[in-house]
Amino acid sequence: MLSKIKNIFTNKESKAEPETTQQKAKGQKLKVGYIHLSGCTGDLMSFTENYDDLVDLLHAVDIVYGTTLIDRWDMPEMDIVLIEGSVCLEDEHSIKELKEAREKADLLVAFGSCASTGGFTVYAKGGQQAQPQHSSFVPLQYIVDVDMAIPGCPPSPESIKKVILAAATNDMEYLKPFMEFAKNKEACGCDLQKKIVNQSICIGCGTCAAACPTRAMTMKDGRPLFNCDRCVKCGLCYYQCTRSWWPIDQIRKDMQKEQ
Repeated sequence: MLSKIKNIFTNKESKAEPETTQQKAKGQKLKVGYIHLSGCTGDLMSFTENYDDLVDLLHAVDIVYGTTLIDRWDMPEMDIVLIEGSVCLEDEHSIKELKEAREKADLLVAFGSCASTGGFTVYAKGGQQAQPQHSSFVPLQYIVDVDMAIPGCPPSPESIKKVILAAATNDMEYLKPFMEFAKNKEACGCDLQKKIVNQSICIGCGTCAAACPTRAMTMKDGRPLFNCDRCVKCGLCYYQCTRSWWPIDQIRKDMQKEQ
């Protein structure tokens, strides 16, 4: 995966001096597409909240596809496609569009928690409209291969901006975590409780509680306390957990060495 992204974004022309972010983005403009599936469009709204930074973003990208952004019906070849929302298995059009995007885009990015983990739509029926036949929702990775994921309900404007600019400037170190996010299927505090706290590998840092947008996760006596009624299944607590990054077998080996 890393070599794939390097091949796409590496600037092969030699330069006498390092380019600034804006200069490099201008010379290496990315063709970006946007697709909205089953979600609330909150991720796209978060993107537009970059305000002053939109100028830098537009220097870095060329938006070539997106029903809410550009008047074009045929899907072109794209460097990156940002896909928001989970996939409704009863919606043949959405599945077809998703598969076509996978063929047309070099990098497919799950944009937001619904696309990354399914979010609360996994537990919902009927979507957000009067469509009772639409009752089965899954994250993108159940249908196609996902290269990167930007989690959040919605992701912060800053994180969206930085991912796009990192791709435009070949900042591989910044992109690595988002490539790892694409492998993750954990969606709520229950997963954190089961896989981190109950495995005795929680260090009580409180990062999960700080990341939770609905305060479903709080800290009590140095350990996470989960309120399932407030959880929107965005997965941010698990994504941000410092222990979720390290294989549990390796953690146990390290703990045995310390003893």
